[in-house]
Amino acid sequence: MSSITTQDYRRYLNPRTLAKIAALDLRARLIVEGFVSGMHRSPYQGFSVEFTQHRPYSSGDDLRHIDWKVLGRTDRHYIKQYEEETNLQVLLAVDASASMTYAGQANADWRKYDHAISVAASLAYVALHQRDSVGLAIFDARLRRLLRPSNYPSQWRVLIDELTTAPGAAKTDTGRVLEEIAEEIRRRSLVVLISDLLDDAAHIIRGIRHLRHRRHDLLVLRILDHEELEFPFHAATIFKGLEEPTQMLVEPRALRDAYLEELRHHAAEIRTACHQLNVDYWEVDTSVPLDVSLPGFLADRTARMK
Repeated sequence: MSSITTQDYRRYLNPRTLAKIAALDLRARLIVEGFVSGMHRSPYQGFSVEFTQHRPYSSGDDLRHIDWKVLGRTDRHYIKQYEEETNLQVLLAVDASASMTYAGQANADWRKYDHAISVAASLAYVALHQRDSVGLAIFDARLRRLLRPSNYPSQWRVLIDELTTAPGAAKTDTGRVLEEIAEEIRRRSLVVLISDLLDDAAHIIRGIRHLRHRRHDLLVLRILDHEELEFPFHAATIFKGLEEPTQMLVEPRALRDAYLEELRHHAAEIRTACHQLNVDYWEVDTSVPLDVSLPGFLADRTARMK
């Protein structure tokens, strides 16, 4: 894995964004398995808050939780058990397929994938500071990397290292990956899908439905370049496929209306399904600064949850 410098991290983490979203609540709309973000205790046993009882040591237990005083008195190994402080488990599912490498002419060094990293970095930073656990799923046509949720202080840098070294040359199969994630994560979680969703809408909806069937909460954040949203091309242009080895010379003005109508129809299909499944859907324009768009979305979500 390549070394990531401090400057690289700052590229994806905007202090203005963090200042605006730090007070907003990332907790799931649904109370899942009795867990609510960093505020209440659950009946599940863990190692984090108040001591409740001892149990015999088992192979694989963390040695840090051995009660050494009991060992000195009894010559037996016992583990301290605590009442676990409740916390939200967040899984950031980030699309690293070839279509996410697109960057418009106005800001050619800022790809959709860079914007996705910035969104993920901001949400992860705030969630970890709320003592929530954050994990990562990186995907294209398949699930490339699954990093289990953790709230260790080092988790944020681990997440960014993974995101900034992800591949970006494959096709997308978002629906299949969502179904795989639904089968992989056992504890109910807040899954944040960060993708351009340039894939078969029916397959994506099927994957979303599978996650909701498993009772996970879900946020869908669709990342699109401003040029994809507006199609502001005029002169004859060669369009090259990012996930297919094809290219085509076209007259953009003749295609603009049909293209925008197809994009609207595709978005409406997914948005309607999300609404029916009680899933938040948000369309992200990469030309809008994240410290403007992300706090607005989270504030709206928080208001709807109250």
